[in-house]
Amino acid sequence: MSGASPSPHDLDLPAIAARITRPVVLVGLMGAGKSTVGRKLANLLGRDFVDADEAIVEAAQRSIPEIFETFGEAYFRDGERRVIARLMDEEHGVIATGGGAFVDPSTRAQILDRGIAVWIDCDIDTLVERTARRGNRPLLQNGNPREILTRLAAERGPFYSQAHIRVVSENGPHADTARAIIEAIDQWL
Repeated sequence: MSGASPSPHDLDLPAIAARITRPVVLVGLMGAGKSTVGRKLANLLGRDFVDADEAIVEAAQRSIPEIFETFGEAYFRDGERRVIARLMDEEHGVIATGGGAFVDPSTRAQILDRGIAVWIDCDIDTLVERTARRGNRPLLQNGNPREILTRLAAERGPFYSQAHIRVVSENGPHADTARAIIEAIDQWL
């Protein structure tokens, strides 16, 4: 068995967690599982978890669809950039970002410099199925979700590919994706 990587179930989680000295920042399209996987990942690592979108809602005292409708996407992205900078400063263990956050050059540079960027990649069919469960996705409100997600994947892929780590999320248990991220971080460190 020489050269074989350990089973994800054999990972020494405390030892890996001790080597992680920066926030793990999850990036990827809406529906990839950043929030759900992020919670499981934080739990496995014994770290706290924060969802940047929830922090934005709390700071703005408005829902994300309200922010988009009232002020537009550029205003939202500016607020998102400031909130993610604050979350990085607060040194949270795992941060889930909104799907467009990593596209912003200054947000991306900050995450790459001060965090461990993990792109959770996912196929379009899974994204369509997952995003259909929630009606609070402003970018999916005006058109065919499959077409919009396909376009966003093409536009944002070059940015996401700059993340330190890429993990593919299958349509299975999110705990499996969380363990795959830990294994990938272990290999990356």
